[in-house]
Amino acid sequence: MAEGEIKLEESWKFALEGEFAEPYMADLKRFLVAEKQAGKRIFPKGSEYFRALDLTPLDEVKVVILGQDPYHGLGQAHGLCFSVQPGVRTPPSLVNIYKEMQADLGIAPAKHGFLESWAEQGVLLLNSVLTVEEGQAAAHQGKGWEKFTDAVIRTVNDECDGIVFILWGSYAQKKAAFVDQERHLVLKSAHPSPLSAHNGFLGSRPFSKTNEYLQSIGKDPIDWQLPENV
Repeated sequence: MAEGEIKLEESWKFALEGEFAEPYMADLKRFLVAEKQAGKRIFPKGSEYFRALDLTPLDEVKVVILGQDPYHGLGQAHGLCFSVQPGVRTPPSLVNIYKEMQADLGIAPAKHGFLESWAEQGVLLLNSVLTVEEGQAAAHQGKGWEKFTDAVIRTVNDECDGIVFILWGSYAQKKAAFVDQERHLVLKSAHPSPLSAHNGFLGSRPFSKTNEYLQSIGKDPIDWQLPENV
């Protein structure tokens, strides 16, 4: 992750330049190199660690959705929270997200779980931790990624206006607790996981609330309908 090794979209590269110079990022890089040298398989692939930032430049962010860790199964993660690569079975939390989207907006569930079209419209699909070891959920928590993604959220909070922060579950709500609710809209509910979706996620209408807010401040709404062919 040293300068020149990781290619990062220019607006984020400029905004986060100071983070890459911090000792914790050097420690994180050493950790990842050591894990790979030990023969461990890391997801997503290196070129997709910062995929969420690459697809959603800082000046184009309209919405932030926070996740926790990448999926740890083979072929799933590609750098966007809740999203999986084409051809991969839609994960249970995303099934519930689609269920709520249908109830909220009347959009039938997509037959895939690939969310890049949201990212390309300004939805920053950011995990708190950007890597994981195959088959080992949360294996890379506490290694430095959280500090980096805190800086990403703080940058959006400080440098943008009228952003919708969609915070599903207590982890996301704690992570983004500092967001200025005078300048941004913060939508909170239970997590879409099957374990908690019935405790307030289903029926929360985050998609229509997001678009109503964006339109009220003169921004284009998000087209939440996913393309069928990916």
